[in-house]
Amino acid sequence: MKVIGLTGGIASGKSTVSGLLREQYGAVVLDADEVAREIAEPFEPLWKAFVSRYGKEHVLCKDGTLDREAIAEIVFHDSAERNWMDGAAHPLIKQRMLDRLAKCKKAGKKLVVLDVPLLYETGWEKLPDEIWVVYVDPKTQLQRLMHRNKLSETLARERIASQMSMEEKRRRADVVIDNNGTQEETAAQVQAAVIQRMSTK
Repeated sequence: MKVIGLTGGIASGKSTVSGLLREQYGAVVLDADEVAREIAEPFEPLWKAFVSRYGKEHVLCKDGTLDREAIAEIVFHDSAERNWMDGAAHPLIKQRMLDRLAKCKKAGKKLVVLDVPLLYETGWEKLPDEIWVVYVDPKTQLQRLMHRNKLSETLARERIASQMSMEEKRRRADVVIDNNGTQEETAAQVQAAVIQRMSTK
């Protein structure tokens, strides 16, 4: 089983690349963001942690789900709270990802992608066999994030700054997928990387 760690910056296009790997090459994609959403559902472990720390009145919507905007407002403006959130969430996410990775191995899967936005920041570099970084230049990243999340430039810059820089991630990568161009250009890079990496397995 080959395990690829897929990462990049916020709004760099990781979902595009993981989708290509799933649809074109049959990869099983284990998405850390998806796992994070699962453990944040009502009465799941992360939901309980947020409610315990901040109180229901501050972080819950009327239907009992977490108010993600309220939480983002707290953690993106206070580094201590962001560190607390990371410390609460990352071990829970990692354990669930490891459990699913073990199931993939048992089932005989050939290619598994760990889609982890904060792979370097969380120190998970040793989990995959190699790391692919989806790269965009800073200007493109800012514009895409503002458009996708309907954020002001100030808020978008804050969220980008909360992560390791794209240049540092690019420097550390085994494979860089440049997503500044068209979808066709990105798909061609993914195809070339898959052919090269799987043929040398």
